[in-house]
Amino acid sequence: MEHTVAGQRFTLYDAVRLEMVVDWMAAQAFPLLAGAEDPLLLGILRRGGPLSVMLQARLRANYGLDIARYEIKLKRYADDLALLHPDTELTEDALFAARDISRATVMVVDDVLFEGHSLARVLAYLTGRGAAAVHAAVLVDRCVATLPVKADVVGLCLQLSDRDVVECHVPPYEAAFKIELLRPDRLGEH
Repeated sequence: MEHTVAGQRFTLYDAVRLEMVVDWMAAQAFPLLAGAEDPLLLGILRRGGPLSVMLQARLRANYGLDIARYEIKLKRYADDLALLHPDTELTEDALFAARDISRATVMVVDDVLFEGHSLARVLAYLTGRGAAAVHAAVLVDRCVATLPVKADVVGLCLQLSDRDVVECHVPPYEAAFKIELLRPDRLGEH
């Protein structure tokens, strides 16, 4: 990821600590998915996709729960947080689009819950498709959602200044699995 904003950068969590966080997320997700008739994971691309792969692997290894996984693409912001689409653009995977989810318990996986726009858009989409139940799992909850959405599974709660930027680095999109905090030099700059 290329950064255009000048400021201080801090690594908050490295790969070793985040592996424990993903284990904690799997422990929270298991009771929500274990008794479901048709449990599945839905990773929001970009970083929610590989996070859903990690969560799927942990559910299998730690709890013997083998569930299907799909991905969905949302586009609202670029990596520099510049607004791209006034209405969040959603593109579904063809296999997921063809799947009947009327009996499915869907766990949506994303990297950061900030204002809640992406999660709200996916929840509305899944509700419109008739999903039996929908849960959300996020690696980081900024605890400032402006929309009435919440995550059922939360890896980390980070209450920071609203000008701070939380950057989740998730392979294969970045080389190392880590969370960095960017504190911009100038007020109002993201």
